[in-house]
Amino acid sequence: MKLKNYIITCSLVLLALNVNAQESTLKKADNKFDKYAFVDAASAYKELIEKGYHTDYATRKLADCYAYMRSPEKAVVYYKMAVQQEHVPIDYYYKYAQALRGIKDYKESRVWLEKFYNAGGTINESLYRKDGEFLNSIFNAEHQYFLEDVNFNSKLSEFGAYENNGNLYFVSSRDEGVAIKRKYAWNKEPFLDVYVTNKNALDSIKIDHSNKLKGKVNSVYHDGPITITNDGKTMYFSRTNFIKNTLSRDNSGISSLKIYKATLVDDSWTNIEELPFNDDTYSNGHPALSADGSKLYFASNMPGGFGGTDIYYVDIKNDGTFGKPQNLGSTVNTTKNERFPFVNNEGTLFFSSDGHHGLGLLDIFVAVTDANNGFVNVVNLGVPVNSSKDDFSFFVSDDGTSGYFASNRNGGLGSDDIYAFNRKLRIKLEGTIYDSENNVPLPNAVVTLMDANGKEIASFPSDENGAYEININRDTDYMVNISKDGYLNKTVPVSTKGLAPSVKNQTVDFTLQPIAKPEKDEPISDLGPIYFNFDSASVRNEDTTELDRIVDLMQNKYPEMTIEIQSHSDSRGPSSYNLVLSERRAKSTYDYLISKGINADRIESYKGYGEDKLVNGCDGTVKCSEKQHQQNRRTNFIIIKAK
Repeated sequence: MKLKNYIITCSLVLLALNVNAQESTLKKADNKFDKYAFVDAASAYKELIEKGYHTDYATRKLADCYAYMRSPEKAVVYYKMAVQQEHVPIDYYYKYAQALRGIKDYKESRVWLEKFYNAGGTINESLYRKDGEFLNSIFNAEHQYFLEDVNFNSKLSEFGAYENNGNLYFVSSRDEGVAIKRKYAWNKEPFLDVYVTNKNALDSIKIDHSNKLKGKVNSVYHDGPITITNDGKTMYFSRTNFIKNTLSRDNSGISSLKIYKATLVDDSWTNIEELPFNDDTYSNGHPALSADGSKLYFASNMPGGFGGTDIYYVDIKNDGTFGKPQNLGSTVNTTKNERFPFVNNEGTLFFSSDGHHGLGLLDIFVAVTDANNGFVNVVNLGVPVNSSKDDFSFFVSDDGTSGYFASNRNGGLGSDDIYAFNRKLRIKLEGTIYDSENNVPLPNAVVTLMDANGKEIASFPSDENGAYEININRDTDYMVNISKDGYLNKTVPVSTKGLAPSVKNQTVDFTLQPIAKPEKDEPISDLGPIYFNFDSASVRNEDTTELDRIVDLMQNKYPEMTIEIQSHSDSRGPSSYNLVLSERRAKSTYDYLISKGINADRIESYKGYGEDKLVNGCDGTVKCSEKQHQQNRRTNFIIIKAK
């Protein structure tokens, strides 16, 4: 009996010791994770999974470790296990979807994005509903960027390539030729330093520790990337929160990124100063200057943003002081991460994001502005610049024909590699639209760019001065249609074939002829619109009264009137299907009028526009009522000639 009690006691002691050991491992893993030591944290979570201790939790955290280490191939394995768990936080649906995009499994990614959305997650609905169309447009678009090999990458990390005054600057963790290497716990690579070399000597020299930037910019922690003022005398750079040989941390023991500046003295960068808008409790990094040097752009996770890291700017005043950080707003920034801003010499902003519609992980985008320099849209740069992996730290030369970016895509030499590119510059088609009778500019005229076969490429309004502009490809034939209520449509061919490489702009002005107005004693009532049921092209019984009224006007009051039929759809369903559906609606409307005796010559055209001309904001990004969607399922009648 005593022996039995002894065995039981020993077993309980061993069990308690084992539980204590596993609890210690769990605390160690979480501590490493919280300190961004993801390599060590991953090892500890693996150990917990192997021993069956808090397996569900450890699986989720292990997946997160691999995601932070930018390894979607490994992350997707454990996220797949995580999303099968009962009561898993719905954020893991989104994380799994993003990891799937990282391995190019876009179809399955859309499945989990939809599950995330249906479970109450906040996401742009078009991110999965129109993802197939987005990918087709990206992969089938004509390339503007053509990649070139560079010979200065290492087996470790390089990014942040930046040209200034004939020199190429970049950051690297290579540390070749250095005996003592300090390693970063996040990925077990050495800390980043800033390197510089003569751009013209890249093909003839080996870059090692002797190419590190001279002066005091490089420290024992992360340094870079950088940007330099036009006069070449001031540098702004990212660095771990370290100055005067002191590493500072927040209350959790974490050292954030900060932005510093240095001045060039006798060919050496010195006089290191911290910028006043830094803070120990959040990170500021990835500085970029505007072309005139009056604004400093950067990425930050400071409080008050939209989520993750956002892009901000500060004004640099004439006396060298700085304004208050300004968030660039929701057109550029998302609830995820926007990083690595760059502004070219024309003031165009490029940046990386994993929150906008992309191919996977970080993609590079360009921000589109209106006439008042307000951000109105962002455009994915497409392939080959973007891939399913991280693509970031974009730079383009002053003439716009060459540049660099970084990526951890498959086929590279190291974890992050620098890629060079040549760019085929597009032509800016621009001009002004006028009234043909009084030669005044026409604002809000609709400009529709089409290919040589009449397929629509883009549609947009002229500005308040009647001006328009759009970038188009070289060596290509186009058609441009101009329309405005009260004016006759005009379509003209435009070609960029045969233009010299130096030509950057093509100006084409348009004049529109006003539609003749009826006599004052014979006002024409508004025609239509009529509406359609969801997913239907049949004329509704309740709309035949309006159609019969139009027939009466055309047959009895205005026997020479000619019209145009324009039909539309709501935004639900694929846009390609909606275009076909709207064309069917235009045809059924046309057929009805013809059946009532209207001569076909008096209907100048009948055309479907799909979901391109919505009358409200129901574009799939917001929830709308059926009544609101109904407003878009319509046919409009445009009077071309009244008498």
